[in-house]
Amino acid sequence: METTASPNLLPHLWKSTLVSGILAVILGILVLVWPGITILVAAIFLGVYLLLTGISQLVLAFSLRTSVGGRVLLFIGGAAALVLAVLCFISLDNSVSLLAIWIGVGFIFRGVATAMSAIGDPSLPGRVWEIIIGIVSVIAGIIMFVAPLEGLVALAQVTGIILIVIGIFEVISAFGIRSDAKKLQAAFTPQPPTVT
Repeated sequence: METTASPNLLPHLWKSTLVSGILAVILGILVLVWPGITILVAAIFLGVYLLLTGISQLVLAFSLRTSVGGRVLLFIGGAAALVLAVLCFISLDNSVSLLAIWIGVGFIFRGVATAMSAIGDPSLPGRVWEIIIGIVSVIAGIIMFVAPLEGLVALAQVTGIILIVIGIFEVISAFGIRSDAKKLQAAFTPQPPTVT
């Protein structure tokens, strides 16, 4: 069965896209202006994340009916997450350092995995670029270990720039959606019959 009515939400989609874009630009500007506060908030969220993860893993370790090895791994992971969470909440400096280490380890693991998979597969399309991305990721991880605060500030600034760019594109897109929604609405509006 075909319908001749235009979608009800489409005329309003541009508004949510516009708001999303404006908020992304504002957040990007705030991150660029105050990277230190951004890093501090991210470090606090990391502490909360570790706390919640640790508690849930400990609960699972004692409640799941799985192998002893699985429960031991859950217990060790949960206990380690709780210890790291406590370290985060004891000192904000610990929290920022842990955030830098967490990101650095992530960069290094991703970089090594990407580069090794590209080196190991000669038929991979874009193989050279994958190797370069892997090497750059490893270097970024090392920088996070050598200069954690400077690395986090640089990462915050890049994130701010990315948010601003995404926000601008969303704002532009919102007006395109609005224009297209008006055209679609006009196409679905019944025209009065012409009398000849």
